[in-house]
Amino acid sequence: MTCATPAVEVLAATRARSPSLPHPAAGAVADALDQRLLTAIQDGLPLVSRPYLVVGDQLGMAEEEVLRRLRRLLDRGVIKRLGVIVRHRELGYRANAMVVWNVPDEIVDVVGHRLASCAAVRLCYQRPRRLPDWPYNLFCMIHGRDRAVVREYVEGLTERFQLQDIEHDVLFSSRRFKQRGARYTTATRRTG
Repeated sequence: MTCATPAVEVLAATRARSPSLPHPAAGAVADALDQRLLTAIQDGLPLVSRPYLVVGDQLGMAEEEVLRRLRRLLDRGVIKRLGVIVRHRELGYRANAMVVWNVPDEIVDVVGHRLASCAAVRLCYQRPRRLPDWPYNLFCMIHGRDRAVVREYVEGLTERFQLQDIEHDVLFSSRRFKQRGARYTTATRRTG
C-alpha cells in the first residue's frame, strides 16, 4: 500500500479546514455547442486514433474546436478530468468494498485527505450522518483481487493513520448491477 502523506497521529491533527475547491462559474457552459459536446462525450470517446475528430464530425465542428472547448471547460472546472472507466471485475479485481467511517467532525477533512492520498482508495467522500441508524460520515471505495487483500488494505490504512479508535465497517459488494461514469446531461447521444 502506498500513500502520498506520511503517517501522523490523526486525532492530534489541527481543526483547520482545507479550502474547498472552486465551483464552476455561472455561465461556464457557454452555449448550446458546449452542452452538445458534453452530451457527445459523456458515454465515452470513440475508440479510434483521433476521437476528437470523430466527435467534431458528429457535431459539425473541427477537431481543433472540440479540443479548444474541452480545454476551456476543464479550465473553468466544468469538467474535472477526462479518463477511462475500468471494469475492475473483468481485470480480476473481484472484491469491491465501501469502507464507512464515523470520523469526528473536527478531523474529517484531515482524515479524508489522508485516505484519499492512498493508491488503494479509489473514491473518498464525506456525507452527512443519518442518526440514529447510520453514524458514518466518511466513505472510501477499495478494490482488490479478493476480500483478504481489501481487508489488509483497510488494516494498513487504520494503522498508518492511527484510526484504531474510529468506528468503521467494511461493506463488500455482492453483485454489480451497473458500472459507468456519471451523466451530466439528460440528452442522449445520437449514433450513426
